[in-house]
Amino acid sequence: MTSAFGLIAKTMTVVAALLCSGCAVIAVADTVVTVAATVVTTGVKAAGAAVNAVIPESKKAP
Repeated sequence: MTSAFGLIAKTMTVVAALLCSGCAVIAVADTVVTVAATVVTTGVKAAGAAVNAVIPESKKAP
């Protein structure tokens, strides 16, 4: 999934660079990076929640 997303993101960036100019290219590239970062962050949070659900937090004895 990650490699397919990366290929799509790169393709979108190249197409946007060909169709847009100047600041618009930067805005599109920024959007692609933001979306990719959000996808990664969401995946990490979901994995962390799954680990916390499977491995309960140990409590220290007083």
